[in-house]
Amino acid sequence: MRRVLPGLQPILCTLFLIGGVSLERTAGAAAALPLYVLAYVAGGTGSAITAVAALRAFRVDVNLLMLIAAGGAAVLGEWAEGGILLFLFSTSNALEFYAMGRTRRAIRALMELRPAEALVRRDGTDAVLPVESLRIGDTMIVKPAERLAADGVVRAGASSVDQSPITGESIPVDVGPGSKVLAGTINQRGSLEIDVTRDPHDSTLARIIAMVEHAQSARSPTQRLIDRVGAVYALVVIAGAVATYDAFLLAGAPAQTALYRAITLLVVASPCAVVIATPAAVLSAIAAAARAGVLIKGGAHMEQLALARTVVFDKTGTLTVGRPAVTDMLPAEGVAEDTLLALAGTLESRSEHALADAVVRECRTRGVAVGVPDGFEAITGRGIRARVDGRRVRAGSEEFIRQEGVVLSHGVRARLALLRHEGKTPIVVADQALLGILAVADTLRPQAAQTVRMLRDMGIRRIVLLTGDHTDVARSVAAQLGIDEVRAGLLPDEKAAAVGDYRDDGIVVMVGDGVNDAPALATADVGIAMGGAGTDAAMETADVVLMGDDLRRLPAAIALSRRSRAVMIQSLVFASLVIAALIGVALGLGLRLAFGVVGHEGSTVIVVLNGLRLLGWRPSIADPSPNPTSSG
Repeated sequence: MRRVLPGLQPILCTLFLIGGVSLERTAGAAAALPLYVLAYVAGGTGSAITAVAALRAFRVDVNLLMLIAAGGAAVLGEWAEGGILLFLFSTSNALEFYAMGRTRRAIRALMELRPAEALVRRDGTDAVLPVESLRIGDTMIVKPAERLAADGVVRAGASSVDQSPITGESIPVDVGPGSKVLAGTINQRGSLEIDVTRDPHDSTLARIIAMVEHAQSARSPTQRLIDRVGAVYALVVIAGAVATYDAFLLAGAPAQTALYRAITLLVVASPCAVVIATPAAVLSAIAAAARAGVLIKGGAHMEQLALARTVVFDKTGTLTVGRPAVTDMLPAEGVAEDTLLALAGTLESRSEHALADAVVRECRTRGVAVGVPDGFEAITGRGIRARVDGRRVRAGSEEFIRQEGVVLSHGVRARLALLRHEGKTPIVVADQALLGILAVADTLRPQAAQTVRMLRDMGIRRIVLLTGDHTDVARSVAAQLGIDEVRAGLLPDEKAAAVGDYRDDGIVVMVGDGVNDAPALATADVGIAMGGAGTDAAMETADVVLMGDDLRRLPAAIALSRRSRAVMIQSLVFASLVIAALIGVALGLGLRLAFGVVGHEGSTVIVVLNGLRLLGWRPSIADPSPNPTSSG
């Protein structure tokens, strides 16, 4: 009854209680007894069910304390006061149930992001099918303003997709053939044909829901400690009530007075507010974080994140985009930038090297036409040569160009050395003489430098870069971002060992891409994965997942965890002080049971509402300030 109709219990209890009090005044206590019994049943059945379940598990909880107190009031003939106790306790439970339901509804809303049906093309026939019947390999047809029913890859069409429900990204993402898309996102402009790549029950959205549900069921260290202490504390309260009864009898007080004081002590000493303080704060914070695209897998990780002393970053795919791009164009005298880029793009259009993709992509971005090379020849690991518009053109490393007989001046060689020191890969373009240099490098994420500054402003003592890349590349990235400590050339197990070393100095947070960083993520006190929307390993290994690629969510998550911890401490201190004050008044001055109940249950409601303030949290993220675009 407590769980099925939590709001109906106090209403029924109130009606029966009012009827009982009125009938007692007009017809006597005997006539009112049936209504008082009904008030007890209405207000206490839910607590009785919970208390019996706890006893079967060899635990004593606050529900049993309340029932004993109400039963004692009835024995004393104080049916009305016992009824008031059960009314207020059931009202407190109802408020707690519905208030915590706001947290659950914030997560349950995720489940409504997936449509019930999808337009599917199978064997050349289009049909509207239930989402549960979708299979990997099906082709979904998604019209403008419709939600995607499953993860997939765009087969045909171009549009922009609102990914904010999943990743928290506020700006829609342009997609076209080959683009990955996620269940629960919203197609905005054109129609899309999408090949389903995941079973709907295994989509990113489904995994997010499962993760958050697990996080809400997992208890934080503080909550586990309170649960362990709470069972012992409840027994102590019962023993204290018995001792109070005996003490008042020995002091010459009437038995009824002694029992009344003992019952009042049971009520005011019950740790309801203390028990609810931690879950109210933690669950609200987890729900608020999930809504902002930060998935925290449990209260334990939330608490540890609040205590972080060291933040360790992977480089590629974390601080950098993870994809090479053209960062510098240095044409020789008399050569236009577009001419240099067109020649390089024409040669690289036939190459399969990752650097070639960066050059061709830059041509498309700038609208530079790429020709068709004649007599193309690739020298693996060194360079390429071909005829372009009748002249022989080469592109490749400095060594390759010099071996081709092209003379490079001392100034050009110095500039090439500087580019390499900056962590960039130079591509030298020449015919019979030097035509120019292109530099290609992985690029920093736009928010990386601001993120590092935000972490320092928050008091993070140590920020470290760990990478398997070359030392020069790593130091270049660190210098641009303001990171002082760098360890480069590390294998995955060496990264994990390094993270273990830092743990000797306090809580360590590791931020990585969730694949080759999995050992380090697992070793850290809190492992945080970037871009979890597309990385299975990130979802499985990390304790926290930043669903979008905005690094500023990291300091935002730390700020939320600190706020959650502060709210939790506030609630615990407040609840403990209220209990101590009520116990002192009950034993020293005498306290009517009804006033004790009001103080006790009032503090519980205040603690719940204090925790629920975290549901209103929104990440405070300003636009990233400009920072260098290149890195290694």
